[in-house]
Amino acid sequence: MTPRVEAQIERFAPGFRDLVLARSTRTAADEEAENPNYVGGDITCGAQTVRQVLARPVPRWNPYRTPLRGVYLCSAATPPGPAVHGRCGELAALTALRDVFGVRAQPDLGVLRPRPAAGTQRIR
Repeated sequence: MTPRVEAQIERFAPGFRDLVLARSTRTAADEEAENPNYVGGDITCGAQTVRQVLARPVPRWNPYRTPLRGVYLCSAATPPGPAVHGRCGELAALTALRDVFGVRAQPDLGVLRPRPAAGTQRIR
């Protein structure tokens, strides 16, 4: 954690610095040295250029399908790209539902409302 980040946390959570027992930092070069896939220290699948977003991992109409039947790719290398959103997995799952099970309509993944327990009354 850099001193600037630590100072910002301390700003909103006074006393934070007193809780830090040890620090370990790594540079981009350190990351790349440990894992050659992290070119320049980039841990999020490389450059997010238009070409990379549209043609990654391979240029094809549906990037979630692989040449192996029943095997789908749902990594951050697929559109819409790396982040903490789960969209890559959702789109891969929807492709699998279409291909394997013939499901054409997207299932409702909304929040389910709990059913009232037996013997209770509903308040309207």
